Amino acid sequence: MDEDKRITLRLPADLHEWLTAQARSARRSLNSEIVYRLEVERNAAAAGAESP
Repeated sequence: MDEDKRITLRLPADLHEWLTAQARSARRSLNSEIVYRLEVERNAAAAGAESP
């Protein structure tokens, strides 16, 4: 990333707990897990947009 931006993110408690567990499992911070999942989804959406 060229530039980092800070945001305040409100999550339902159950989603927070699930993301935290996923982050621990992948040995990532919660922030890194959220960024990773957003990037995967963005790449999938871009790939889908490229396919006819």
